[in-house]
Amino acid sequence: MVFKRREKRSVLQSVIGFIYPRGGWGRAFHYMRHRVRRLPDSPQRIARGVSAGVFTTFTPFYGLHFVVAVLIARIINGNLLAALAGTFFGNPLTYIPIGVICLKVGHFLLGTRFDEDLDRSLVAKFFDAAYDLYENSIALFTSAEADWSHLARFFHEVFVPYMVGGVLPGLVAAVVAYYLSVPVIAAYQKHRRGRIAKKLKELREKAAAAAAKENS
Repeated sequence: MVFKRREKRSVLQSVIGFIYPRGGWGRAFHYMRHRVRRLPDSPQRIARGVSAGVFTTFTPFYGLHFVVAVLIARIINGNLLAALAGTFFGNPLTYIPIGVICLKVGHFLLGTRFDEDLDRSLVAKFFDAAYDLYENSIALFTSAEADWSHLARFFHEVFVPYMVGGVLPGLVAAVVAYYLSVPVIAAYQKHRRGRIAKKLKELREKAAAAAAKENS
C-alpha cells in the first residue's frame, strides 16, 4: 500500500493527535480553511455548511457532531463537506469555554443553578454517566441491579441545560461564521478562476507559438 503508514500509531499517539494535532491547531485550522475554500460549490452553500458545523459544536452530542452537522446542512441546503469541516470549530481548546457558556445560558433560561465547580459538576458528571452506562450494560447479563441515578442526574443537570443553552450562542456563532465565510470564499474562488484562466491562456499561447514554429 503506497499511502499506508509505515508505523501504526498507538492509542496514546492517537489521543495526543486529537488533543494537539501534529503541527499544532493553527496549522490544522489553516489546512481545513484551505480545503473549504477549494470546494466546488457556491460560496453561499459552502458558508451554510460551515455555519451548520459551527452550530453543532454548541450541542451536547459529543461523538455525533459529524452526523448532526450533516443533518443540519441537509436541512438548510448547505455543503456537507463544509459542514464536517465546520465542526473543527469545536476542539479541546474550545470545548470547555463553549460548555461553560451553554450551561450558564441554559441554567439561566431554565431557572436552575449552574455549579461553577467544573471538576465536580461537568467532568465528573460525564464520567458518572458513562460509568452508569457501563455498569448497567453488564447488569443486563448478570443478576446485578441497574442503577440509573448518575445518568438521570447528568440528563437533568448537564444535558438538558446544555441543549437549551446552546441554541442562542450557537445561532450567533453560526450567523457570524456564515457572513464571514461568504466574502472570503467568493474572493478566493474569483482569484482561483483568474489564475486558472491565466494558465490556460499561457498554454494556448505556447501551443500557438509551437504550431507557428512548426509551420514556418
